[in-house]
Amino acid sequence: MPLSDTRPAQSDSAADILADLIERAKKAGADSADALAIADRSIGISYRLGILEDAERSESTAFGLRVMIGQRSATVSTSDPNPDGRAALVERAIAMARVAPEDPWIGLADPALLARVRTAEGLELHDHNEIDEAALTALAQEAEDAARAVPGVTNSGGAGAGASSMRVDLATSSGFLGGYDGTSFSVSASVLAGEGTAMERDYDFSTARHFADLATAESVGREAGNRTVRRLGARRLPTGSLPVIFDPRVSNSLLGHFAQAVNGAAIARGTSFLLKKMHESVFAPGIRILDDPRRVRGLGSRPFDGEGLETRPLTLIEDGILQSWVLDCATARKLDLASTASATRGISSAPGPSTSNLYMEPGTSTPADLIGSVSRGFYVTELIGMGVNPVTGDYSRGAAGFLIEDGQISHAVSEMTIAGNLKEMFATLTPANDLVFRFSTNAPTLLIDRMTVAGT
Repeated sequence: MPLSDTRPAQSDSAADILADLIERAKKAGADSADALAIADRSIGISYRLGILEDAERSESTAFGLRVMIGQRSATVSTSDPNPDGRAALVERAIAMARVAPEDPWIGLADPALLARVRTAEGLELHDHNEIDEAALTALAQEAEDAARAVPGVTNSGGAGAGASSMRVDLATSSGFLGGYDGTSFSVSASVLAGEGTAMERDYDFSTARHFADLATAESVGREAGNRTVRRLGARRLPTGSLPVIFDPRVSNSLLGHFAQAVNGAAIARGTSFLLKKMHESVFAPGIRILDDPRRVRGLGSRPFDGEGLETRPLTLIEDGILQSWVLDCATARKLDLASTASATRGISSAPGPSTSNLYMEPGTSTPADLIGSVSRGFYVTELIGMGVNPVTGDYSRGAAGFLIEDGQISHAVSEMTIAGNLKEMFATLTPANDLVFRFSTNAPTLLIDRMTVAGT
């Protein structure tokens, strides 16, 4: 069976099963309900030191049901699509909802706002090419061979390649029924250089919706090897206040902290350092940040959100000024706002707000321009730990990378801590012009004017 075929194997279609679950829930006493089906298949290859270590294939189909009785709700899931399994799922959901605490903000989306387009047509989320274990094994082998061929590489952490396919179907008692397919492919390599206590490790990878969009296995392996060798001889820097430049591989983490701060759930709880910043300057003038669930072949793209609303691009920062929170229906009701069609959900969880393809638009300076503007600074290529306070914005993380001296990359640096406050970091941030969409959250090279860099 090809990897791309992810519809349930039982005689009833996913849509039939979801409709049946909702009908059963209504008959059992639910005022409203929605149901989700996710079917996925994946192949994963692990390859190390010239030997195939592991080949895994997994397949699963699961169903989630959310029922609402008044202002009480419960969400349950099952992997049993048979009539008896559905009956047990509905019975459990109804029983749980009757004893759940009341929530004045729950409820289905307004039927007038439900998506009209209920497939992923035009988004190109699904690659129909069939990729088997042999092809993935060849990719992993090529990546590791290229990495180990880099002079100075002494050992391998292994290489991998994978392919996955997923089908999502959503139905609501208010009349929504939609579904779409998606695929993803990946190749990675990790190697070591040096010996004993001077040993260093690094990696590279590529992920894409379509196999043709993957970086070549050879380039991934070569980059992994080169990154690793460049880290040899790493030293610590004296503690001080320095400009810090974030490599694109880690700059997206700053956008991740921003996404957490503008998430409607955090705003509704009052646990965001941006709580009072709506329509105020958060970033420097000229900065623009968007979330685009309609991006063609985007890793986070989706035609409708977890509540059936039609997705649309959302501008979060315009000219440095905060424009919107990220909202689902419940957080929007609590804040007396409109949903931004940003709901996501899992099989066992109720909808919650989340970004899709979040990115910062590129600036006008090249990465070399940013580096050249720094007489002495820290170029960060790796971050360690999660020392970020979402309420205050205080930021402290372990880091490794390179010293910048006289506008040039110098020797490798490790065992450092960088610290600051996200409000101040955002306000002094300068983006380069090298934005590349490698993740579901992306940013170009970023320069922060001043941070505390702690080492020796």
